[in-house]
Amino acid sequence: MNVRAVIGLEIHVQLQTQTKLFCGCAVRTDASPNSCVCPVCLGHPGSLPVLNRRAVDAAILTGLALNCRIARHTKWERKSYFYPDLPKNYQISQYDLPLASDGWFEVQVDGSRQRVRIRRAHLEEDAGKNIHDAGDFTLVDLNRTGTPLLEIVTEPDLSSAEQTYVFCTELQRLVTHLGVSEGVMQKGQMRFEPNVNVVIEHEGDEHRTPISEIKNLNSFRHVRDAIDYEVKRQVAEWEVDHDYVLGSAQNENRGWDAGRGITEYQRPKEAAHDYRYFPDPDLVPLYVTDEMLNGIAAKMPELPIARRQRFIREYALSEKDADTIVAHRGTADLFDQVVVKGGPVDVVSKQFVNVWLKLANDRGVNVSDLGVGANRMAALAKLIDEGAVNKTAGNQLAEIMVQRDEPPGALAESLGLLQEQDTNATRAWVDHVLAENPQAVHDARTNPKKAKAAAGFLRGRVMKLSGGKADPRLAGELLRDRLSQKEK
Repeated sequence: MNVRAVIGLEIHVQLQTQTKLFCGCAVRTDASPNSCVCPVCLGHPGSLPVLNRRAVDAAILTGLALNCRIARHTKWERKSYFYPDLPKNYQISQYDLPLASDGWFEVQVDGSRQRVRIRRAHLEEDAGKNIHDAGDFTLVDLNRTGTPLLEIVTEPDLSSAEQTYVFCTELQRLVTHLGVSEGVMQKGQMRFEPNVNVVIEHEGDEHRTPISEIKNLNSFRHVRDAIDYEVKRQVAEWEVDHDYVLGSAQNENRGWDAGRGITEYQRPKEAAHDYRYFPDPDLVPLYVTDEMLNGIAAKMPELPIARRQRFIREYALSEKDADTIVAHRGTADLFDQVVVKGGPVDVVSKQFVNVWLKLANDRGVNVSDLGVGANRMAALAKLIDEGAVNKTAGNQLAEIMVQRDEPPGALAESLGLLQEQDTNATRAWVDHVLAENPQAVHDARTNPKKAKAAAGFLRGRVMKLSGGKADPRLAGELLRDRLSQKEK
């Protein structure tokens, strides 16, 4: 039996606007329940929606980044369904004329490129939030009602949980680079809904299981785990009942129980006719002009996949280091600026990955928010590259630079961290160490098995004797010169 998964995605991206899609209420996650609401988002009779232009611009920018065709004319539909967190009993969305369609997004999985077609990307308003942790009651917070969402729908071009995981992470990186969404999964700013079924080839016949839509996954790990489980569950169902196939058994909406690691049946999967779409009479159609489209396209930044490839090509970064730096747009922008300011690329890349990112993570911010700036970062990298300070001292300076707005050279001098460049002083330290450690000198000169370790030991003693001020490269050169001389 051969099994192949067929996976498409519906992704809800909360757009980064100050106000909601059709009213002036603030978009906030920290407000007290039901405090950011008004007659429009509560659906009071007689209230009229007004479209948020920033949300439209963000949606179009994302559509362009996804290589979509942007509709020059679109309209708004009422998508009817009843749920406690939807006070109007309908959601304003788009149906037959989505704002963006017929695009693609390419990701790299296991060294090969995978192109995933984008069926559509349309604007809609979010529903509220049901809260189920109040004992026997369900509470409803409508602050989120009316928040602008971009729903992105892919074709079923993914064939594994790992492919889907990579696609989701790259899509999050894309929308955050564009600045259209913060993409914080824990705040519900990106929610993934995989549609999963499997193709089973058995004894020359092909069988397709019904489609399960796994609702509202808010972590990449949950996406991967839920798909893995669902593929296995559907195969097991078919093995028990060969009538468990598309057309004979119903498609389902299922929820993910992360604690038990299983999907659970919720309800039959709805079809478009279940929502009774019809044009919203309170909203005029949207027309996208050439001027509007060109203005938005001009704001397109360098996209993360292209930037990662450029970092590898131009800066000779490893794929892992490039991926780490490009994960956040501000960090990648700052990296470019530091190199432009004259920071040696090899030193700068090591500092970003091993020092600046650690300091940022410890403080719960991004590297661009540390307040150090490109000029001082480049100056520190130059000090290390020129041997004015060693790597350990450089790390100490970086931490101090986050706290004190001073040039790294002045800091190094005031703290006594500058390395000794005087050849005579360094030679004196080397001669002293050689005299004090005859056995290590003998091993370094005559014992091939111990020579490397002995030389390292001696250099370490020189650094200790100098109080860390000796230039390791100069000390190493002088040691090699002395050790190359024959024992007397």
